[in-house]
Amino acid sequence: MSMDERKVLGVLGGMGPMSSVFFYELVTENTEADTDQEHVDMIISSRATVPDRTAFILGESDENPLPIMKEEAMRLVNAGCTTIAMTCNTAHYFYEELQKATPVPILNIGRIAVDEIERRGIKKVGLLATTGTVRTGIYQKACEEKGIECIAPDDADQKIVMDIIYNQVKAGKRVNMQSFADVSGRLLEKGAEILILGCTELSVIRRTESLGSEYIDPLYVLARECVKAAGRKLVD
Repeated sequence: MSMDERKVLGVLGGMGPMSSVFFYELVTENTEADTDQEHVDMIISSRATVPDRTAFILGESDENPLPIMKEEAMRLVNAGCTTIAMTCNTAHYFYEELQKATPVPILNIGRIAVDEIERRGIKKVGLLATTGTVRTGIYQKACEEKGIECIAPDDADQKIVMDIIYNQVKAGKRVNMQSFADVSGRLLEKGAEILILGCTELSVIRRTESLGSEYIDPLYVLARECVKAAGRKLVD
């Protein structure tokens, strides 16, 4: 493949930084390669100073992250990226506007994950995510289009989820796995067949903790889709 024909994955990362690190690992681990040259060509933007997405969506901040996201997306395009992935679930609230402003395809983590859920024949899911992601209905809308019911934690449990995301994972601290399991258990008791790790900080938990088959990790599903988009071979 010539330099002009190669496919280059752009990663709109830094939201947060550790999830971008984990995403890079996932893409690499899921690529079938015997040499460096068989891996995905990738350019990562880690603009950690992008304003907080949830705070803006909930009206707790007037700092709109979209202008910086557009700037970074175009930086990736100008660097030669042919496809872009975002490693922040909540940032997908801005997906439509960002895609309109970007001349290359941006993969949508919510739609890709729900497509996988549909393939598994699942009819009811639980959503673990930031309050911003829950309120904006990113996953609920994708599920509704597929005839899948999507339920979220109650207010008390949602506060626990936010504490895990912001005060534990983003702060670089060990996750209280008992609290995480308790919230998960209550969604399963309400009939959820599988739980969506709808925040990439929750995906990061998989780096250090063992999570069962009751969870689906959209970041993992996105990583595998990126390998295919880059024209590389997937690990079975």
